[in-house]
Amino acid sequence: MTTNYTVTVLGLGAMGLPMATRLATELNVHGFDIAAERMDLAAKSGVRTFDSAREATQDTDALLLAVRNGEQLNDVLFGENGVATVLKPGSVVILTSTVGTEAIPATVAKLAEFGVSLVDAPLSGGPKRAGEGDLLIVVGAEPVALETARPVLELLASTLSIVGDKPGDGQALKTVNQLLCGVHIAAAAEAMALADALGLDQAKTLAALEAGAAGSFMLSNRGPRILEAYTEDGAEVLSRLDIFVKDMGIVGKATRAAGLAAPVAAAAEQLYLLGQAQGLAAADDSAVIKVVAPTKRTA
Repeated sequence: MTTNYTVTVLGLGAMGLPMATRLATELNVHGFDIAAERMDLAAKSGVRTFDSAREATQDTDALLLAVRNGEQLNDVLFGENGVATVLKPGSVVILTSTVGTEAIPATVAKLAEFGVSLVDAPLSGGPKRAGEGDLLIVVGAEPVALETARPVLELLASTLSIVGDKPGDGQALKTVNQLLCGVHIAAAAEAMALADALGLDQAKTLAALEAGAAGSFMLSNRGPRILEAYTEDGAEVLSRLDIFVKDMGIVGKATRAAGLAAPVAAAAEQLYLLGQAQGLAAADDSAVIKVVAPTKRTA
């Protein structure tokens, strides 16, 4: 236990709770969530819970945030009940979300007024890997801020990639990462839909594809969930479809700003947007197969 280091985790949801639990194995962890049941689970895992986000954030060395977008980031830090005013000088905010590069400069400038630094550290891996300390984290941060955040980052990551020395560099790399992930999931869904349309057994097709040159992490990871998309309850929601609506939107903004054509990414984005319009926003992103093939043809 590193008794002189405290990290606060705000939001104890699908990612926040396993991250807080993992961190509590070696660090002092403060936590807050609006859901009482999540607070109870956190407390049982060694997290010290508080009645408000501001109380949880006082006297902390690092604040770990997993927010939905730049607007939510701004609200958590600088809104009516924002926590920036109670952060101690010299502490860091570790941003683990994919929010794009646009929100970063203003956040850095506002935090600097309180003597606080931003560590731009978007991550990949999902809840199970978060609890095991097996995440991929890409980081853009000034060297001093990075060192302050290291106890947190090294506990959570099996692969820690320092991609730049300024906030925003992490978001830039994660944008590239999400382009590939979004396209790969959409391609995997189309491939499995084609297998069904050709009368092939999808499970056997998936196993054969994984063993050959067409295999990929996303095919292996999402493939089994794609096969569950047509069941009554669908696949377990490990990554909501509307997350890729957001992330592919970030990709689109970045490519347009760079004057770069990205037709494959644009096509994938349209599939996720169609899925959202068809009521699949809260479904697992593997449900994107139902956009191209609303029903399964073979039993």
